[in-house]
Amino acid sequence: MKSIKKLFNVMQHYLYNIRKSQQTDILLLGALLARQNKALPLLDNLADAEFKVFSQAGDDGIIQYLIHKVQIARKIFIEFGVENYVESNTRFLLRHDNWSGLVIDGSRKAIEYIRSDDIFYQHDLQALEAFITKDNINDLISSAGISGEVGLLSVDIDGNDYWVWKAIDIVQPVIVVAEYNSVFGRDRALTVPYKSNFIRSEAHYSYLYFGASLKALCLLAEEKGYSLVGCNAVGNNAYFVRKDRLGKLKALSVEEGYVESQFRESRNAQGQLNYLRGAQRYACIQGMPVVNVATGNTELL
Repeated sequence: MKSIKKLFNVMQHYLYNIRKSQQTDILLLGALLARQNKALPLLDNLADAEFKVFSQAGDDGIIQYLIHKVQIARKIFIEFGVENYVESNTRFLLRHDNWSGLVIDGSRKAIEYIRSDDIFYQHDLQALEAFITKDNINDLISSAGISGEVGLLSVDIDGNDYWVWKAIDIVQPVIVVAEYNSVFGRDRALTVPYKSNFIRSEAHYSYLYFGASLKALCLLAEEKGYSLVGCNAVGNNAYFVRKDRLGKLKALSVEEGYVESQFRESRNAQGQLNYLRGAQRYACIQGMPVVNVATGNTELL
C-alpha cells in the first residue's frame, strides 16, 4: 500500500512539472505574439489580430490589440461564466500583463479548482461562486471591492447576457467583450426573455436558444455609451469600446461587424450532438419566444 501511495505521489509530481513546463512554453509564445500585436497598425478587421493562448478562440490576440489602442488607467478585469478558468478571455491578461481581476462562476467545483491553481496565489485574482442574475451582479462586484472604471468586462453566461450587462452600473469598463448568439441572425434586436434561473441546457434541448443577437447588444451598447469595434472570426464574441476612449478605432454598424458562427454544437432531444448547419439551427428553435429590445415586445423566432 505504501509503495502504491509513493508511486501515486511521484506521478502527481511528474504531471505537475510537465504542466508547469507546458505553461512556460505557452506563455513564451504568447508573449512573442503579444509583442507583435502591440506594433500592429489600426486594423479594419479585429480578426487580423487574433491569437489563442488561453481563450476559446483568438480572443487573446484581439484583447492584446485593443489594450494597446485605448487608454486604460485601471488594469482590472471582471469575467463571469469562466468555469474552471483554464480557458477564458482574461487569463492571459492575468499571466502576461499582470492585471488584477474578479472571476465568477456558479459551480463550486470550478471555483475550488481556481483557488487551488498556482495563479491564485501568484496573482491578484478573486474568485466568487455565485449564480449570476441581474439583481445580484452589482452586489457581487461590489463585494470584491471593485467599482468605478475598470479595464475590461467579459460577459459570457449562455443565457441572460443582455439583461445582466444592462443591469451593471457599479463599474464602467473601457472594453466590453460580450457573447452573442449568431443563430438569432443580424437583422432583429432579440434576446431570450429574462428568467432568473435560466439554464441553457434546460431552456431548449438543442442548446441553441440562449443569449442575445448582435443587434440587441449593439443597441444596449449605444445606450451605455459604447461602440462596436468588431467580432472574433468564429462569430461568438463582440467587442465594444467606451466612446470616450475610442480614439482612432473605427466604430462599426451591426452589418459591418456581424460574423455568422459555424459552430455545430446543437443537440437532439436525446442530448446527443446532431451537428446542425446554417439555417437548420434557426429552424430548430423557430417559434421560441424572444424579446425584441428595439420595441419591448415579446415575439417568436
